[in-house]
Amino acid sequence: MTVGNSSTAALEKQELYSASTERVELIEQLLAIGTALSSSNNLGELLYLILSKSREITCSDAGSVYLMDCSGSTPRLIFKVAQNDSIPTVKSSFQEFSFPLNPRSLAGYVALTGKSLNLSDAYALPDNVPYQLDRSFDTSIPYRTRSVLVLPMQDQDGEIIGVLQLINRKIAPHIELTLENTLEVTQPYSEWEERIIKSLASQAAISIERNQLQESIENLFEGFVKASVQIIEARDPTTSGHSERVAELTVRLSEEVSSVNYGSWRSIYFSDRHIQEIRYAALLHDFGKVMVPETILGKQKKLYPEQLEIIRHRFALAQRTLQMDCAQNKFRYLIEHSSHQHQDDSCPHCQQISEFDLQLERAIAQLERYWQLILDANEPEALETRQFQVLSEEALLELTALAQYTYRDLDGELKPLISRSEMEQLMVPRGNLTPKERLAIEVHVTQTYEFLKRIPWTKHLKDVATIAYGHHEKLDGTGYPQGLTKEEIPIQTQILTIADIYDALTASDRPYKKRLPVEVTMQILKTEAAKNKINGELVALFEQRQVFAVLGHSLTMESHSAA
Repeated sequence: MTVGNSSTAALEKQELYSASTERVELIEQLLAIGTALSSSNNLGELLYLILSKSREITCSDAGSVYLMDCSGSTPRLIFKVAQNDSIPTVKSSFQEFSFPLNPRSLAGYVALTGKSLNLSDAYALPDNVPYQLDRSFDTSIPYRTRSVLVLPMQDQDGEIIGVLQLINRKIAPHIELTLENTLEVTQPYSEWEERIIKSLASQAAISIERNQLQESIENLFEGFVKASVQIIEARDPTTSGHSERVAELTVRLSEEVSSVNYGSWRSIYFSDRHIQEIRYAALLHDFGKVMVPETILGKQKKLYPEQLEIIRHRFALAQRTLQMDCAQNKFRYLIEHSSHQHQDDSCPHCQQISEFDLQLERAIAQLERYWQLILDANEPEALETRQFQVLSEEALLELTALAQYTYRDLDGELKPLISRSEMEQLMVPRGNLTPKERLAIEVHVTQTYEFLKRIPWTKHLKDVATIAYGHHEKLDGTGYPQGLTKEEIPIQTQILTIADIYDALTASDRPYKKRLPVEVTMQILKTEAAKNKINGELVALFEQRQVFAVLGHSLTMESHSAA
């Protein structure tokens, strides 16, 4: 072999090696792009990635991405992303807009026909084509658009979902274009580049479609959650807005926990997905209340209004019966002593008649005391302190005596003035619910869990049911329904619990209590934390970062403003 032939062979071998290396690098680059496209969950980031990588492969100075919008009566193109290396201000000044879909624009033509456009000079288009370059951008900058590659982005079914446009294929990547050098340092896009980018555009279309599908699913979940909250509030209008307020407090406290990089919170971080999961759990934590009878949900006192009205009629009937008995007793006495004619205070017969009246007065006075006792015992809270009142031992004794009181009904039979079930309600030692009613309320937690776990949540929302399930658990194991301890209660649930208690105490729409000032509420939360009922560190962070400010509350709120 001669020296010349040897040199030629070595050169050819080197060229083949370089070409092979470039091809491998391109394949690796395309695979990396595919991985990046698949992992992106944000549409804006996805479109930016599609455009920047397409420009990088083709050494394009600028480009843009359009998406189809068929939601209205007339299809439109939405100008979503724009990039330009030579004019960096394009990115910062860009504003999304839409325009009617028609073949006069380059993007419109490609979107309508599905055909690619590979233009060596967009300023020198044939007269017989329907499309033209809109030069208004070039004029306003100024800029010179020369080579242009416009490709449809089609999904797996061949449906066009957008358009990818690349502008000014440079001869070297780091060249900055000017009006003077554009014609010298730009060149047309090759058929090879068109094939590569067309393949990338198809892959991008699938990623966009997947992203839009994910967004549709999330919108579906969001709509479902909002509808569910409306159902809860329709069933229990007395707590209107509670779910949204608890969600706001829970999200804010979660964000604060996630921002702390010291102490026990250092290892805890909630991503946007985690925050969304926590928010849904907070919004739906009371959904099981749809299964609780409305009378119990809206119960303001120990007795229901209709019960108190029935008792009032009973008292009125008892008083009428006493008056009738008194009149009959006097009548019978007078008949039996009809010969008696004296009418003075010393007369024993007159004294007996007066005794009948005195007995009636004492009996009516006793009824009135019993009625007032019922009204007092019926209040679940002390009006002066606005706190749940506990029945005194004296009141319990009087109620026990009242339970023995009978009256003669219209049918002449003796019946208890207060029924056993009514007395059970009145003798509730604290609050306004009987054990049976309280159990009906508490069951809502389990019913919430049973409902939520049936929903096919996405993997990012799979713990919604579990987080909501434990919002009435206590760190010392005295909560319900599972009696979990601190180690068994997710930190997200511990956050939700504090938000739920705070809103229950400060809300002005509860039928059974008045709103408490922020200072008093915080003291109650601290007391509960000291008893190992709720997380003290979370309570401290709640106060330090003034999480309650998300509801417009502050520690300087006057007590009377919270009334």
